[in-house]
Order: sequence, then C-alpha cells, then structure tokens
Amino acid sequence: MTTGYTATQLRAAAADAVRAPSLHNTQPWRFRLVDGGIDLAVDPLRRLPATDPSGWGARIACGAALFNLRLALAVAGTPAAVRLRPYPGEPDVVARLVPDGPRRPTPTEQSLHGAVARRFSNRAPFWPDPVPADARWRLGEAARAEQCWLELVIGASAVNAFAEIARSAHRVLERDPTYVSERTRWIRSEQSPDGVPAAAGGPRSEPQDLLPQRGFGGRDRAPGRDYEPEPLVAVLGSTGNTATDQVVAGQALQRVLLTATDAGLAVSMLSQPIEVPGAREALRLSLGRFGTPQMVMRIGFGQPGRTTPRRPVDDVLDLPAVR
Repeated sequence: MTTGYTATQLRAAAADAVRAPSLHNTQPWRFRLVDGGIDLAVDPLRRLPATDPSGWGARIACGAALFNLRLALAVAGTPAAVRLRPYPGEPDVVARLVPDGPRRPTPTEQSLHGAVARRFSNRAPFWPDPVPADARWRLGEAARAEQCWLELVIGASAVNAFAEIARSAHRVLERDPTYVSERTRWIRSEQSPDGVPAAAGGPRSEPQDLLPQRGFGGRDRAPGRDYEPEPLVAVLGSTGNTATDQVVAGQALQRVLLTATDAGLAVSMLSQPIEVPGAREALRLSLGRFGTPQMVMRIGFGQPGRTTPRRPVDDVLDLPAVR
C-alpha cells in the first residue's frame, strides 16, 4: 500500500487542480508536499482586498481546486482521504490529502475528470434553447453529492426578482473606486498566465441587459446577440458560512460546473449578489432556503469558447528540497 504521495504524483494532479475557477482568475492557491501528504493553501499574495476582504472568494476557489485534485488522484488510482482545515494554527491551509485505499475510479469520476480541461466561464449570450429536465436534475445531484444545495430560479417573475437583487448589488460595488480599480488591474492580454483576457470578458453591457456584467473590457456585441430574456439562474448554497463551509461549497461548485460541462452546457458566474451582505441575505430570503448562498450561476447552451490561461504548475508547488 502506498505510504505517501510523491512529487511526481502531486505535479500531475496539480495540473488539473489549477484549472479551477477563481475571482478575476487570480488562481489563489498553493500546493505543498509534507510527509507524503498534500496540503492545499490559500496564497496570501493573491488575495483581493477590495473584492474579497473576508477571503470567501479565495476559499471557494481553493475548494474548487481541491475537487479537481481529488478527481485527478482518484482517476490515477491513488484516491485521497481529505481533512478540511487541518491545522488550527495555519488558517490558510484549507485541506490536507493523504492516500486512501487504492481502487478503480468510478465512471462518474472519469466523466467529470474528462471535463476539467474543457470547462470555462462563458460570459457571452446563450442560445434560447431550454436546459432539459434531466440535465437540471444532474446539476442538483452534483451539489447534493458535495453536501450543498442548488436552487434553480425558474419563471419570469422569479428571474426578474433575482435580477433586481443582482443589479442592486452590482451598483453598490461599482460605486467603490477601489473595487473597480482592483478589477481593472486583473484585465490581461491573451498571453498572460493569469487574470481575465479582455476577449473572455463577454460583450460590453447594454441598457437592456437583465443581469449585470462585470466590466472586463469586453467587445461590442454583434447585432441581434442580446442576452437571453429568461436565463436559467442557479444558486448554490451551503448549510453554514464558516470558512470550512466555504471550502465545501467550492468543491460543490466545481462538481456542478464539471457536470454542466459534461452535459454540453455553458455556465457563467455572478458573484455580485454574494459579495454584498445585504444582497446575499435578500437572495436567501427570496429563495426561502436554510443556509447561505455561496455562488450564482447562469446556465444554458452557448457558443464555443476557450479556456483562460493558467500559471505553470511549478509556480504553485512547494516541494521538499532534494538532498
């Protein structure tokens, strides 16, 4: 039985882990090999003090990276036992993974792992085709498999009520010059290994848009390519809102995103209603759910796109010195 992970195994698994989403594509994670186990930690140098002062977004991102890491190790035949926030004195370490009993990967693990390299945030308008009922059910099951819930906002009145909450939160954030300046600093060229390329930012907002769009310097949209008038909005939530709950929610988020990718669906995320406390509470009350909303997604069928760049794996690894 394997006594611990090797640097080679960590490097291979981290290549998938870094494909997780993060606010402004900051990629706020580090992976270290300690006594044959893998520690996943928030990178304090990649925090967003204006956008994410509490660290919620960084923990969500690291939770998503953790799910990819779990998948990669399982598909390689070396599944992990995971302990969340294992060191009271090191709050930035969100998880520790040690080898579990060897087993064959499940078909679901193989399918989701196959979607890791294809997943991207599609900020463009979606086609009008509705998301089938079986796909909606799969998305809900994906959240439940990671101890979270997924509420679909369905119907014109419910979507319009959500849109008002989202637009209100967006207006609050856009009035903060520090917030706007921080976002602007993360707009990148196509060649940059982090940040959001302007081409991936989606088309520029127009007055008729139902849902708010972040200003990532997107292009003008083609005529007749407005956003869908009644989008499928999904709210992911957890039972609580501790730091551990947020890591759990990040894992659920990534499982939902990969399930959507595997089903041929496109997804973009709207975190503005989560970033503003009053809007988050208004959203929770509108849903009538126990727990805490952790992310909002727009889901549908979209035009093909490309994944955003990632930093080289070696830039996020901390390995023992070779003697």
